[in-house]
Amino acid sequence: MTFEQLLIFVAVAEREHLTQAAAAVGRTPSAVSASIKALESYYGVELFHRVGRRIELTRVGRVFLGEAQATLARVRSAETMLSELGGLRRGTLNVHASQTVASYWLPPVLMRFHKLYPGISLKLTVGNTRMVADAMLEGVAEVGLVEGRVDEPALSVRRVDRDVMAIVVAPDHVWASGAALQPADLVTGAAWIMREEGSGTRTAFESTLVEMGIDPAALDLVMDFPSNEAVLSAVREGGCAAAVSMAAAGPLVERGLLKLANIDLGARDFSLLRHRERRQSGAATALEELCVEAGNVFQSSIDTHIFPQP
Repeated sequence: MTFEQLLIFVAVAEREHLTQAAAAVGRTPSAVSASIKALESYYGVELFHRVGRRIELTRVGRVFLGEAQATLARVRSAETMLSELGGLRRGTLNVHASQTVASYWLPPVLMRFHKLYPGISLKLTVGNTRMVADAMLEGVAEVGLVEGRVDEPALSVRRVDRDVMAIVVAPDHVWASGAALQPADLVTGAAWIMREEGSGTRTAFESTLVEMGIDPAALDLVMDFPSNEAVLSAVREGGCAAAVSMAAAGPLVERGLLKLANIDLGARDFSLLRHRERRQSGAATALEELCVEAGNVFQSSIDTHIFPQP
């Protein structure tokens, strides 16, 4: 087995798509397909099911994926150690972040890092909070940034900023009037659109509901979506409410395309994850310092989107 075969396998397994994997590793689809077939043939295993034009991991493939990802992580760790001996001039830093952080808070931080350390290649993977925590535990990511709560003994959690949560509705919704709402209104007054289970946004909202004395299961959930943009688009169609970050909803509220419901959901943390037992690279430490420096700059910018409803 060659390192390239391992790299190709992981790329295909993570995407379950040959063409996308080929683009990610800089090879042709035919070369990627030949590499996978050679691996399967040599070891006498089937790593993928071919279902029409689609591919899916077999049970053997799923077991092997974890080991393959861990092996690649160890190789990257060795590369990072050598790069640090060169003073952060070369190397790769794998960053995983949940959607709100990755879309609205992290990009300026990454650009500042690139200006300071242009030889370090940043690879950003976006998922929900649960996915980011899993990537940190598995060693796939060296830096994790989330907006949800993480309770993992192996991970340290450091707050780097705060995020305002709000309920948004379409302009023709009854809650768009700005009249004050009581917690009980959240159960009886609207149907709901939510982020998917495992997302920091949903976890934060459901925790707030519990603090209000409301069972999250009592809400009339119409549908959930895997991104803030999809949630906001669905809410704009009218009839439903959603709890989202003001970082995501603020521009639409400012333009009058969405309205804020008059009830306080409080704030939540943007947090940086670090594995307690793994050695952290100099590049990861440098990025962590930049995240801390970014601090309340983001908070002050999103506060400008929160204004009284007419």
